[in-house]
Amino acid sequence: MTSHHAPHAKHSEQRTAKIELTLAVLAGVCVLASWILGVWQGGDEGLPRTVAIIAFILGALPTLRDTIASIRKLQLNIDFLMLAAAAGAAFLGEWLEGALLLFLFTTGHALETYSMGRARRAIEALAELAPEFAIRIQDGRQTEVAVDDLEVGDRILVKPDALIPADGFVAKGTSSVDQSSVTGESVPVDKRAVHSAAAALETPARVGEESAVFSGTMNGAGVLEVIVTRRSSESTLARVVKLVTEAETRQSPTQRFAEKFERVFVPSVLVLDVVIFVGGLMLGEPFHQAFYRAMAVMVAASPCALAISTPSAVLAGIATAGRSGVLVKGGGPLEVMGRINAIAFDKTGTLTEGRPRVTDIVPAEGADEAELVRMAVAMEMKVDHPIAEAVVRDLRDRANPDTLPELGEVQSMTGLGIRARLTGGDALHIGKLSYFLESDGTRPSDTLVAKVRELEAAGRSTMVVRAGERYLGSIGLMDTPRAAARETVARLRTLGIKRMVMLSGDNQPVADAIGRDVGIDEAFGNLMPEDKVKTVARLLEDGDIAMVGDGVNDAPAMATASVGIAMGAAGSDVALETADIALMGDDIAKLPFAVGLGRRTARIIKQNVFISLGMVAFLVPATIFGLDLGPAVVLHEGSTLVVVLNGLRLLSYK
Repeated sequence: MTSHHAPHAKHSEQRTAKIELTLAVLAGVCVLASWILGVWQGGDEGLPRTVAIIAFILGALPTLRDTIASIRKLQLNIDFLMLAAAAGAAFLGEWLEGALLLFLFTTGHALETYSMGRARRAIEALAELAPEFAIRIQDGRQTEVAVDDLEVGDRILVKPDALIPADGFVAKGTSSVDQSSVTGESVPVDKRAVHSAAAALETPARVGEESAVFSGTMNGAGVLEVIVTRRSSESTLARVVKLVTEAETRQSPTQRFAEKFERVFVPSVLVLDVVIFVGGLMLGEPFHQAFYRAMAVMVAASPCALAISTPSAVLAGIATAGRSGVLVKGGGPLEVMGRINAIAFDKTGTLTEGRPRVTDIVPAEGADEAELVRMAVAMEMKVDHPIAEAVVRDLRDRANPDTLPELGEVQSMTGLGIRARLTGGDALHIGKLSYFLESDGTRPSDTLVAKVRELEAAGRSTMVVRAGERYLGSIGLMDTPRAAARETVARLRTLGIKRMVMLSGDNQPVADAIGRDVGIDEAFGNLMPEDKVKTVARLLEDGDIAMVGDGVNDAPAMATASVGIAMGAAGSDVALETADIALMGDDIAKLPFAVGLGRRTARIIKQNVFISLGMVAFLVPATIFGLDLGPAVVLHEGSTLVVVLNGLRLLSYK
């Protein structure tokens, strides 16, 4: 049935299914009427044959259209086999059996189109979540405008129990927002206004979850004023709909195998039919009997069920994932998730909250704590990193903004630290202890090194500050594990994940402390981005592995893994583009759902392939040794419906 798999517009596909189903029902009525008339009228075959011919024509119309289209492309497919078998039955005068074949084939395909449409509608329902109009606030006046006309920076009013029309952040008001349509979170999230709308609009990616809102989510009881950060065509919801729609066309390995199999198998069936027919005649079999058997074999060998076995499961799986806030980019990642036996986690923002806090301030001998804090805040204000955010957030008030030094050029050294220079003064450095031990310049004192080691042994991330050749001291931070991390790791083990490792740029003692806390098998610390890639590549030697990260720093490692999974992808362009699977909400508890869905999808695909190939393996020898065309048709089309319904079971997965 693969000739029907070309993409259609939604309304065209639904209309085609209705027409096919109508013709199939009419054909079925005529088949039943012909059989009843044949029994009732005894030897008179005129009227029953006429009704059977009408049934034949009604059933042939949808198949004939697609067969002609495929022949024009010089392709021989399943539709051709079915039509040829029915035409052969008609040639032998078996109009009723030919009509029965076409009736069941057309009915099967109409129901298949309807079922696949049901899975697609679950995806397309996402696109209908965004409202068409918004209330824009301009110069103190409220005006209703089309959502498509909203520009970045516009201020909009969101009333209670109304859909939020655009991606943005809360500038005024408090409320709870139901984000389940985008992130899959079952509990509404409390929202409050940002501290500075101007700063938030300048760097919207740094707006926290407590203030960010998404198009298509439902406001609660409060009134919100929202500043738009994305046009409607670029909103998180719009990109999700686009990516999920594209995912339908991305084939899984089993689907590619089925299509290759069909391209080779259909011509082989035709050759087999000729051999059976000619062989029968050479053995003295009557023409009618040899030809009839060849037609029965043609039906039996047609791989209809195989052609639809994988698409039905994949599409249902993608739709189910989308409803639960998990974006799966095609059948490939979904099928691979079914066989992974190891997962590598990034630490910061994945297994931990990603919001470290300053826990220790340790001035060096003879240094001033106020100067240490002031220099650290001045440099960290210039970079975008969770550690930098924590230093600025926790120490800004202690640093006295009026006394912060002016800095010239600031250079970030990935995974090591920051270099800067005071305007007209000394060079400033802030970074890991290893950077200062290995770089040129004055080495830190043994006392400072010992204090830093002590902090690291206690599970702290540390940074050392140097002004010129003078060490100011060290700052310790701690990032706490997510509340759901330990339970998630335990659930993954019950799903068959045998090995779980953590990859971190933090020092090894910090990585070990977090790893022990959440139940990880092995923690790798002191890793640069390229080291994470090498580690994942090494783990791949033992089998398929998934890499879970934030989709930005971990993009190379995610691309190296069998499946890349991004956390908290809602609102993140990079995460949505780089990951094979994106957990839209910042909730690691969704990971077992994604793994479980992959496992279930892989099982159903295997079941469908077994059913479809098993039926072909049974029917071909059965028809060769005398099984009539009628029973062969019923069993053949029945197996097609079984695999479609089996695939659709994924729509109810939870």
